[in-house]
Amino acid sequence: MKNYCLLFMFLSSFSYGQYEVVDNKMSQIPDSLTISTTKIADFISNNFQTPNDKIRAVFIWTVNNISYDVVNMLNQDPTKSVEFRIKTALETKKGVCMHYAAVFNDIANKIGVRTYVIEGYTKQYGKIATLGHAWCASQIDGKWFLFDPTWGSGYVLNEIYVKKINNSFFKAEPSKFILEHMPFDYLWQFLSPPVTNIEFNGGKNDPKKPNIICDFQVEIDRWEELSESDKDFEAAERIEKNGLYNKLIVEQYNLKKKNFSILIQNKNINKLNSVVFNYNEAIGLLNDFSRFRFNKFKPEQSDELMQKNMQDLLDKINKCKEEVYNIGSVGPENTSNLVKLKKSILDAVDQSEKQKTFLDTYLSKESVGRKLMMSKYR
Repeated sequence: MKNYCLLFMFLSSFSYGQYEVVDNKMSQIPDSLTISTTKIADFISNNFQTPNDKIRAVFIWTVNNISYDVVNMLNQDPTKSVEFRIKTALETKKGVCMHYAAVFNDIANKIGVRTYVIEGYTKQYGKIATLGHAWCASQIDGKWFLFDPTWGSGYVLNEIYVKKINNSFFKAEPSKFILEHMPFDYLWQFLSPPVTNIEFNGGKNDPKKPNIICDFQVEIDRWEELSESDKDFEAAERIEKNGLYNKLIVEQYNLKKKNFSILIQNKNINKLNSVVFNYNEAIGLLNDFSRFRFNKFKPEQSDELMQKNMQDLLDKINKCKEEVYNIGSVGPENTSNLVKLKKSILDAVDQSEKQKTFLDTYLSKESVGRKLMMSKYR
């Protein structure tokens, strides 16, 4: 999904005088320290003590030093890595919402403030934006606040970017922020019950609103422990539950499902490769026994060792049989390989069982009977 954003003229006469010292100090940061988020974070950590002052320093540096890239706002590549976005923004001092959010998020986390990038869509003067947007959430003293460094940096008027710091988008309360910013995933509203997409779009009650009681703090803590595929899976479920109301939401929903499928397939391909490795080892053991039998069990081995070797073979090949049927989807490119592997494993299981039957019969006989069996074997 192309997650770009426009800036809107939404000015505030609000003054954050309490942060004047922080703002002045951040205006003095040497240029040599602005080449990386690590250096910026170190400067902030060395000069400020409280989480409030630190997060203000992150916000004010970001909005003061990055300008909205009006010319290229529709030419961004959303597949570029976060590292690339940050590097580009620091080098050019330009970007769109994804760059502002990435820089803010990276610095904030490096100074020890728990922060996330949130994706969603916006509304201004009752009108829904046609492009997606990205902003941030930070936990300050145990409470969640929202930050939009893009809108906080200025606005676009007649296709010209005007830098104008807007403190309305610094440390905003979730109940106020939701009036203009709607996360695709309701977990990041920090509201319970969450606002539905119909309520956000229409500004009125949703008669079909699902009964969702979300302890977002507990859910976020649990979310952090999930795998990336499980995160995408659960996000898709929440997005769907809150209403696939417009094109942007549907695109994000499909993206999460696609990411989930790709991650699962990649995991399954790793499983497939593991089974192939074990299968090859099992075939090696089967071939070793076949050669040993062809050589009429020469050089001689004890009965106990022959039984152990055969059991090792059976254990390994049967484990392959069990695992190969629990792999799951590996994508169309690897499906035929999975089918062939299943058949090969079943054939190897059958051959191993036949070899075990022969060995059991051989071991059940006395010396003369064993020699007779070997004389008949070709």
